[in-house]
Amino acid sequence: MKKDISIIISTYNSPNWLTKVLYGYNTQTFRNFEVIIADDGSDNRTKECIDKLRKEVFFDIIHVWHEDNGFQKTIILNKAILSTTTSYILMSDGDCIPREDFVEQHIKFREEGHFISGGYFKLPLELSNKIDKKSIYSGKCFELDWLKNNGIKPSFKNNKIAANGLRSWFLNLVTPTTPSWNGHNASGWKQDFLSVNGFDERMQYGGEDREFGERLVNFGIKPKQIRYSTVCIHLDHERGYVKPEMIEKNLKIRIETKKLNKTWTEFGIKKELQEQL
Repeated sequence: MKKDISIIISTYNSPNWLTKVLYGYNTQTFRNFEVIIADDGSDNRTKECIDKLRKEVFFDIIHVWHEDNGFQKTIILNKAILSTTTSYILMSDGDCIPREDFVEQHIKFREEGHFISGGYFKLPLELSNKIDKKSIYSGKCFELDWLKNNGIKPSFKNNKIAANGLRSWFLNLVTPTTPSWNGHNASGWKQDFLSVNGFDERMQYGGEDREFGERLVNFGIKPKQIRYSTVCIHLDHERGYVKPEMIEKNLKIRIETKKLNKTWTEFGIKKELQEQL
């Protein structure tokens, strides 16, 4: 049967976290999907992890990999986009475990001429390590009481876990957070991605997903905010790949995109300038 949605999950040398994330997708209420792992140069541990999980999960896994040459997430994401077999794509990260209705909500809210903007519920490292297969398959790790018993403090942000039904609808409506393309939880139409030429491959860590969304908006695609409906929990980890010069370079590209109202990057899936040289 033809799949209805492709899920692109980015990862880099985090097989333990990726395993937990794929367990999460194995609990989904909507099951007609494929998973594409966008692997930015991980060593063989990630391949071994995927090979092992293929025997357990119900969904197909496509492993898209390139050699490790520093932070090249935008490049591997573009390769992953081209590897999808469906017209609709959900993107998330290999450190974000989805609640059982995660994919279902993206399917429910998808709409022509729009992309969906979701959020995440961030966990501390100690609790990230504590979450295991049992707590994922049982759904306990998405229960606020269980999270509080394991150290989560009272906060308005807890609504990202606790809200549902009319409450989540109302919070989506009134949140002051501007909907944007969030690489950990966003979805849209493949043809729209191709129409803006995918991700700008000059960009490294820091706003590279936002710039992609800004070009989609410039192209006329409207963002839809559902941060309280699409729930995933974010596992903590170090970010040794973050460098100030990356942030500065990306900011300049984003300023140019905004100033020129750009819809197309010459450094995306189709590399027209490079081909002409």
